[in-house]
Amino acid sequence: MKAMKKIILISIATISGLLLASCNKETGRTDAKYITVEAGIGNLSKVSYNANKSSFETGDNLSLFVWMDDSTAIPAVSELIVDGVVNTLEKDGKWWPDTQMLWEDTVNPHYFMAVSPARVVKSFTADEYVLNPSADKYSESDLLIATVLTGVKAQDNPVKLVFDHAMAKLNVNLTFRNQWTQGNPPVHPNTEAKVSFVDVQAKDNATINYIDKEVTATGISTLVLLNKVENASWTSLMVPQEGFREITIFLDENDPWWGGNGIYEYIHSADIPLVSGKVTTVNLIVGRDQITLAEGGITITDWAAGEVINNGEAQIPEND
Repeated sequence: MKAMKKIILISIATISGLLLASCNKETGRTDAKYITVEAGIGNLSKVSYNANKSSFETGDNLSLFVWMDDSTAIPAVSELIVDGVVNTLEKDGKWWPDTQMLWEDTVNPHYFMAVSPARVVKSFTADEYVLNPSADKYSESDLLIATVLTGVKAQDNPVKLVFDHAMAKLNVNLTFRNQWTQGNPPVHPNTEAKVSFVDVQAKDNATINYIDKEVTATGISTLVLLNKVENASWTSLMVPQEGFREITIFLDENDPWWGGNGIYEYIHSADIPLVSGKVTTVNLIVGRDQITLAEGGITITDWAAGEVINNGEAQIPEND
């Protein structure tokens, strides 16, 4: 009799286990699996002051957000499956989260948004952003956004994140007329005037809509200093915007008898485009009390290169 009871108990346990496994299979509520990610940048380039960086590097980080149900809108924090968990790229090439990230279930699609560098996101549709264009803040200011809105399930792990640049990039290249060349005939026909700094008038505040990867410039225009790559080449990250037209070049420490110094101002006849993920390059010729666009004018390309604007002229502004 005792033996029969034991057999019956085992049978009941076995049946219960089978029923539980079947239930879990239908609902997707199996043991939770870890969410892991792989990350790359759209065209495999990451902004750099001296253009010697590409892709992500050890120590880079991102903030990850995961949700379900509606791919077109990131829900309130209380409904997020993963709420801004910081992932850091380690030497082994893997992204390691600060805390475990678990799939909600194994059958329903999950949606993803990530921002790099990692940051505290206060709004998914109008997050405030302030540009810091200085060279030592380039990596921090190069805001990258990735979304996966097609729906990913646990069996698709690791989740592949492809990032796009939210900011625009501006390059200003200068050439100089021969008024800075000493001698007649010129002794050094390719002499460059010494450039002290270059600045532009543009907005440096914005709001970010992460789900649509849209950047909206806010506030008023202010002075944005460009970073020196070399004497005749200057660059900066820029907030994407309309209404940008003005570039100012400051010359200093030049021989007053050979070209001299001065402030040269270029104002374009139309907006110079600044577009997310694009590089706008302005090529200017400085000299004879004016600046004109060089051959090639203004180009706009993808992040590795932006539109061409020709026939512009920059002049020394009159004193008030």
